[in-house]
Amino acid sequence: MSPPLAGKVALVTGAARGIGRAIARKLAAEGCDVAVNYYNSGEEAEALCAEIRGLGRRAVAIQASVGVPDSVDELFAEFRKHFDRVDIVVSNAASGVLKPTIEMTIKHWRWCMETNALALNLLAQRALPLMKDGGRIIGLSSLGASRAMPDYGFIGASKAALEALARALAQELGPQGIRVNIVSAGVVDTDALAYFPNRDQLLAGYAARAPAGPVLTPDDVAGAVYLLCLPEANMINGHTLVVDGGFAISG
Repeated sequence: MSPPLAGKVALVTGAARGIGRAIARKLAAEGCDVAVNYYNSGEEAEALCAEIRGLGRRAVAIQASVGVPDSVDELFAEFRKHFDRVDIVVSNAASGVLKPTIEMTIKHWRWCMETNALALNLLAQRALPLMKDGGRIIGLSSLGASRAMPDYGFIGASKAALEALARALAQELGPQGIRVNIVSAGVVDTDALAYFPNRDQLLAGYAARAPAGPVLTPDDVAGAVYLLCLPEANMINGHTLVVDGGFAISG
């Protein structure tokens, strides 16, 4: 029996490591050919592509900075050399500065907003002509979009902007059979979390408050992205799906 997403083509940004890598693996395991976008982690991206090809899928690694329009143009120019359509776009790549908001500059603001929020719109614009039979566009957010977290002000603001933008895109693209949603993850122990000065405190707090279990993994987040790609999710549109084991409801 064919896997649920057999024959689909997916583009996952920031896919060389962490949550993006888990998403690319999951979509490939469920039948997708995958374009693996990366910025710095070329060796990891190529290794992931080799792994995906081992599943019998097509895979290509493409370098691009997703918050820069010209770079996104180059991403899709390379993408078109390998694929004639795209069915799933996952805007996972993210960046930012961990400092008190009062110390931030306009450069920091633009960096966060362009990489974490604007990228979703850039990807949607370029993907639209290739989504011939509808599709899925999914962005990755975090609990900082709705909660105040130390040193996370600008990143949190950019994630809130991402969620608002997804709702607008869902309304605009819904009539074309394109569903736009967000997956918002709780505290996941990835390489990115190592940059947080309060990493141990965050993990301990999550373990103490999440009723579904003490550990949230990249695979848990990837599973939620996968669910939104299934035909059964066709009427889910403009939604933010929180994947945190119940952390956010526990006080």
